[in-house]
Amino acid sequence: MDLGIKGKVAVITGGDIGGMGHATAKILAAEGAKIAIIDQTQEPLDQAVEEVRKIGEAIGVTADLTKLDQVEAAQQKILAHYGEVHILVNAAGITGATKPFLELSDDDWWQTIDVDLMIAVRVCRAFIPSMQQAGWGRVVLFTSEDALQPYTDEMPYCAAKAGVLNLMKNLSKEFAKDGILVNSVSPAYIATPMTDAMMEKRANEKNMSFDQAIETFLDEKRPHLELHRRGKAQEVAAVVAFLCSELSTFIVGSNYRVDGGSVATV
Repeated sequence: MDLGIKGKVAVITGGDIGGMGHATAKILAAEGAKIAIIDQTQEPLDQAVEEVRKIGEAIGVTADLTKLDQVEAAQQKILAHYGEVHILVNAAGITGATKPFLELSDDDWWQTIDVDLMIAVRVCRAFIPSMQQAGWGRVVLFTSEDALQPYTDEMPYCAAKAGVLNLMKNLSKEFAKDGILVNSVSPAYIATPMTDAMMEKRANEKNMSFDQAIETFLDEKRPHLELHRRGKAQEVAAVVAFLCSELSTFIVGSNYRVDGGSVATV
């Protein structure tokens, strides 16, 4: 299927191997988009870029996106290399502190909000102007099932992702007139390095195997996930790629749940 994005420049944050951002980068590269992956750590970034270059054109830029000066430096490097940006996919994120509410410190809250909400704010502010100049743009922000169906052991993450959902809706209203379509995806329990770490921690705490940790987590924590398995990064990336394409020209301000049924409400 031709997504109509050949030659478009796509910036992807959180593009580490095995993650949803990296899976998205590969699909977009296969469709002829020029990829710029931003990540914090050089070695994993180099590996991710090398994989994408097997498919198409890609560069990597190291940056800590919690630091405004590094966001601006990344913007300048990408624009210096490609000249413009048409697509932004913000997949960077952390689980953050997972404690009972009364044990959460201000630092626990601020760290999660800074990564999961404010990075989205910063990268949108950095790259939307280039889309305005081009008169065409796509922005896809990663939120989560937790934005719609919160879990008490992940309160900072839930609140931050709810903020991203609201941010997406606001941006969609402000920039649609410029030809920029802003939407979001809400994955649930996807097989990524982040959920691998969660399951390894669970397995160690409960003295069980990794597979048993997944099975018991599904039973105890995600009873409404009707497909009863972890999702695949590629399954989320397929939806993101569609939202980045010329096939999504009447979709703006929408949130797409890729959750296996995990959100129990309509």
